[in-house]
Amino acid sequence: MKATIKVLIVDDSAVVRQVAREILDADPDIQVVGAAADPVFAVERMKRNWPDVLVLGIEAPRMDGLAFLKKLMAESPLPVVVCSTPGADGSDVGRQALAAGAVSVISKPRMGLKDFLKNASGELVAAVKTAAGAGLGTPAKRPPPADSLSARDGRLQGAVKPAEAVVAIGTSTGGTQALEAVLTALPAACPGIVIVQHMPERFTALFAERLDALCQVEVREARNGDRVLAGQALVAPGGRHMTLHRSGGHYQVEVADGPPVNRHKPSVDVLFRSVAKVAGGNALGVIMTGMGDDGALGLKEMHDAGARTVAEDEASCVVFGMPKEAIKLGGVDRVVPLQQIAKEILAFGRDQQQAS
Repeated sequence: MKATIKVLIVDDSAVVRQVAREILDADPDIQVVGAAADPVFAVERMKRNWPDVLVLGIEAPRMDGLAFLKKLMAESPLPVVVCSTPGADGSDVGRQALAAGAVSVISKPRMGLKDFLKNASGELVAAVKTAAGAGLGTPAKRPPPADSLSARDGRLQGAVKPAEAVVAIGTSTGGTQALEAVLTALPAACPGIVIVQHMPERFTALFAERLDALCQVEVREARNGDRVLAGQALVAPGGRHMTLHRSGGHYQVEVADGPPVNRHKPSVDVLFRSVAKVAGGNALGVIMTGMGDDGALGLKEMHDAGARTVAEDEASCVVFGMPKEAIKLGGVDRVVPLQQIAKEILAFGRDQQQAS
């Protein structure tokens, strides 16, 4: 018999606690084992009945929800779905929550909470089930970030140049930490990179800014018409698809609205398919941790077009869904641990230079 997912809800809003309990308890696979108004009360409940997943409101009295999340992940890691209210710094709080180890973030409005939660019931249930299946493997050891001045000086001294080769990366659940591990391990002189990370609107720009501060490569949210440059990584904006195009002797990206693909916008498949058509054998496709199958078909198209393809292995994935589906379709050349993906990118770049 399938075990139910035990959930504890922590939110300062009585409306959120009540409606979220009703929504989650209505699913036969989920059991709400308690609700608390703040992290202090939550700790006492968790001692009595440890949950499988925590649904955590960041805005909380007595103890800040983000501080509680960081403490929890440092001492007793647990899959966490964060509920964050957008505001002047709401997106930054959501980004910080993802960086601190939250599996996903759901944006909730300041007004009309009850109606919003009922309309977003499917999203909440899916987020809890995703979190329950995520597991919490030990993050890859990350190299210390290079001194910010020297890293940026290196970028200004000509590391950024038109890309002949392009690296396309797709990831979802667990991808924020995985991307940090990969990008911080790359030197400024690396191939141009385009990235789809499943993430809501407002979060991608701040996520890219945080990575940019840590990395020797330049990292930023993509804008329509941006050129793909060596030494630079472009992150698809939340709520928009990103595709690769050739313009004269260089690549550039198109950022545009459109219907979700594989339930996602941006979609990894949309990016990978465009890379297959435009770059062919001049591309490397990398699929990393994530739930579902977005990117599997696109990576197969890249493989069939002559691109080199890599998947993160099961042991280092938070969720092995996306890489697993890509491997099943036969679109993956190499399966490697997270710690080796940066080496694969650099080896691809060297091989492309030698061939040119």
